[in-house]
Amino acid sequence: MTRPISVQLYTVRDELAADRDSVLRRIAEIGYRAVEPYDPTADPEGFRRVADDLGLTVSSTHAYALLSQEPAKVFDAIATVGTDKVIIPGGIAEEEFTTRDGLARTADLLNTLGEQAAAYGMRIGYHNHWWEIEPRVDGRHAIEVLADLLAPQVFLEIDTYWAAVGGADVPALLGRLSERIDALHVKDGPGVKGEPHVAVGAGVMPVPAILAAAPGAWRIVELDECATDIFAALADSHAYLTSLEGS
Repeated sequence: MTRPISVQLYTVRDELAADRDSVLRRIAEIGYRAVEPYDPTADPEGFRRVADDLGLTVSSTHAYALLSQEPAKVFDAIATVGTDKVIIPGGIAEEEFTTRDGLARTADLLNTLGEQAAAYGMRIGYHNHWWEIEPRVDGRHAIEVLADLLAPQVFLEIDTYWAAVGGADVPALLGRLSERIDALHVKDGPGVKGEPHVAVGAGVMPVPAILAAAPGAWRIVELDECATDIFAALADSHAYLTSLEGS
């Protein structure tokens, strides 16, 4: 695995709001060498300066803003932050993932954003929650039907925990979608909706099998809500994933 382990900064959103630079420094001290911002339009110059000083690569960024703001402004901010992978992390009505027509509309939106991103040398990706997995369309998980409708340059960032909560056999799903996947959200917990997450390796997720099913994808740790101290959970997650790479 040549890509460094990354962390989705939504995990530490409250802490970032209080003191961004100290939080990024603490993440680097844990051993992470990459981060995934969730709002690239928030002081992109300052963010890039601190990330560079700490040796942090930007693996990718989430960009809800592309669904509501002027695309050129958002893409310019992303270029400053320093990544070419731009991920839509939701913001599309859940009902769109329950029918083929809804999936076609979703694909058209993502493909259009993909064309816009290409002008900036970037690629668009889509990040799932449980509602793109749980519905079955033509006998398959909705995300699989969506994947067939996406333009070749549009990729998937599979949130492995939400895929499991949505009822998928995650390693098998990753195997079927392997050509589309460029990143994984690696998280752990009890595997049910509404319960807080725990450090990767401390819950029910079959993490080794998941990683083996998508060996080339970015590993991005995320804890939406944490049952323990968040920095301790990030440190334990990093140690666990690092131990798997060395095994």
